[in-house]
Amino acid sequence: MNMLGFTTRGLTLRACLACLLLLLAALLGGCATALSPAEGAAVAGKTYVVTGASSGFGRGVAERLGGLRANVVLAARRAELLNEVAARVNALGGTALVVPTDVARVEDMQRLAAATVARFGRIDVWINNAAVGGIGRFDTIPLEDHARIVDVNVKGVMYGSHIALRQFKAQGGGTLVNIGSVESEVPLAYHASYASTKAATLSLGRALNEELRLAGLQDRIRVTTVMPWAADTPFFANAANYSGHRPRMLAMDDPAKVVEVIVRASLYPREEVPAGWKARGAVWSHRIAPDLTERISANIAHAEQFEKAPPMPPTSGSVHQPNPAASGIDGGVRALMRQEDEARKAGKP
Repeated sequence: MNMLGFTTRGLTLRACLACLLLLLAALLGGCATALSPAEGAAVAGKTYVVTGASSGFGRGVAERLGGLRANVVLAARRAELLNEVAARVNALGGTALVVPTDVARVEDMQRLAAATVARFGRIDVWINNAAVGGIGRFDTIPLEDHARIVDVNVKGVMYGSHIALRQFKAQGGGTLVNIGSVESEVPLAYHASYASTKAATLSLGRALNEELRLAGLQDRIRVTTVMPWAADTPFFANAANYSGHRPRMLAMDDPAKVVEVIVRASLYPREEVPAGWKARGAVWSHRIAPDLTERISANIAHAEQFEKAPPMPPTSGSVHQPNPAASGIDGGVRALMRQEDEARKAGKP
């Protein structure tokens, strides 16, 4: 038995090929390179709407856009944190507008678009980033938590996409960036409702791209789905957690790398953008050997979440009410995991 939780004796040719693809992705893939001065200049003066802008990828993208002198409309439930982000965006050379928003409320999303157009006249890029998650066995997570995850991650993305596309058609163009996940392709055990919503995000993007093609609008209106690997953001502190253990995830990415991929995707939108070599490898492995890839992923998730993580009481996180504490771009999970691993090796509880 190896570390991935399966024996090598019975591997099929497809399984071996999938593993080779992961290795090739690791060897050949690279991180997103920084934007060139010309690319940065293409962002300056454009108007971006960013949901979930109070922390994590959303905050990182907002600050990065501020440094590129964009107009950045900040949307999230935590108004006080949005004001902090706005101050940072303005200090970096951008122009910020704060619009407190619950993305699961269609009237909030309509108000967000109206405020943006009233201030800046148009919307060049709309980024549906806001999301919540739930960790634990599916039947131990309360139904009201599952329902709220669907409201935010599916309805929120659909509301934003609907409003953005109507605005893009009215003004003659624009780019919609929906933040999916590697779990859009590879559903992960103990993330059932989150993985389901991210699969919905991917399917929405694919359907919208076909509609735009059939309408002859694919050159003026672009829809892209960015699919990050797990990254060390406050997402894990904000997630509902009924596993009985502190959140853990193997080989987390630095959120700054994903931020760069998202900004680049707004300039060069492709239908699907796996963020980094781990995400690319997982997506291709799943397309070649889906059952094996899901089994490996589930075994890793089980080991990390139920065998290595220290105990933690159940919590609904920020699913229903905002968490004022988790406010940065980096979530500090990797540092905490290193401490946990060192304590476990030392035989400490």
